[in-house]
Amino acid sequence: MLLCCLTAAAGRPKVGLVFGGGGAKGAAEVGVLKVIEKAGIPIDYIAGTSIGSIVGGLYAAGYTATELDTMFCRQEWLTLLTDRRSDIGGEPYIVKDGVTYIFGFPIMGEIKESVIGGFGVMRGERVEQLIDSMARCKGINDITELPTPFRCVAAEFRTAKEVVLKNGPLSRAVRASMAIPGIFKPVNQDGMKLVDGGMMNNLPVDVVKAMGADIIIAIDLQQKIDKKPKSADYELTMVTGFAELLGIDGLIKWVFNRPDISKYKANVKLADIYIHPPLPDMDASSFGNKNSARMIKVGQEEAMKHWDELMTLKKQLE
Repeated sequence: MLLCCLTAAAGRPKVGLVFGGGGAKGAAEVGVLKVIEKAGIPIDYIAGTSIGSIVGGLYAAGYTATELDTMFCRQEWLTLLTDRRSDIGGEPYIVKDGVTYIFGFPIMGEIKESVIGGFGVMRGERVEQLIDSMARCKGINDITELPTPFRCVAAEFRTAKEVVLKNGPLSRAVRASMAIPGIFKPVNQDGMKLVDGGMMNNLPVDVVKAMGADIIIAIDLQQKIDKKPKSADYELTMVTGFAELLGIDGLIKWVFNRPDISKYKANVKLADIYIHPPLPDMDASSFGNKNSARMIKVGQEEAMKHWDELMTLKKQLE
C-alpha cells in the first residue's frame, strides 16, 4: 500500500524525445515518430538540432507524424531552402522588390534584421516563413507557448559555444539551429551570431535530460561519424565556413578537439532507447519526394526493431 501511494505521489517517469541533425535525412525521424505514436508513448520534453529542430519543433507544436510525413513528401525543398522564386525561375537576371535574382535564386538585396551578413549564401527566409506559418496555425507565437516543452541547439560562431534556445519565435530558433556555416547566413539574436547547432551538439540528449526527462528516446541520423562525408564539395564548404567564422586558429582548435564528436559519443550512451536509421547512401542534401518517402520507411522499419523496448517503456509508464 505504501509503495502504491509513493508511486502515485511521484507520478510517472517523464519521457524526453531527441531529434538529431542530418539535413534531408530528417525524413527518417518522421518514420520513427509514426512508430512512437503507434506505441502510445507520451512525450513530455523535446530537443532537436538542425533538421531535428524543424521536426521536433513542429511535433512540439502539435503536428502529428502523418502531417509531418505530408510536409516532407510534398514540400519543394530546393525552393524552400534556397529562397528560390519559381514565378521568375525562367528569368536569367531580374531585380524585383529590391532583390536581385538569377534564375529565381536571390543573390543580392535587402536582408532581414535578424539575418546578418557574413559567410554563407542562403538566407533561409522561406524556411522561417514556413515554420512561422505552421506554428501560427496552432496558435503558437513563442517557444514558451508550445504544448510540449521544446529546446533547440545552435552555436555562437565567434566563441564556438553551444547555445540552447528556449524562448522567442519558433521560426527564428529553427532558422538559427539549421544555419550551416558556409551555406546559410548566421542569425543575429541577443547580441549573438548563431549558426547550425550540429557544430557543437548534433544529438542533444543532455539538453532534454536537463529539461527534466527521466527516460530518453534519441533518434540519431549520423552515419559513421569517423567516415568522411560523401561529398568532398560539402566537406570543403563546411571547413571553409568554419574558417571564416572562427579564424584559422579557431578552426585548428575546433578540428583538433572536435567537441561535437566527444559530446555526441557521450549523448549516445546517455540515451535509454537509441534509434539509428541506416541511411548509408543518403546525405544531408538528399531531398526530394522519392527520397523522403524512402527515408520515412527506413525510419519506421528501424523503429519497429525497438518495438519491445517501447512496449516495456509503455508498461513502465502505466
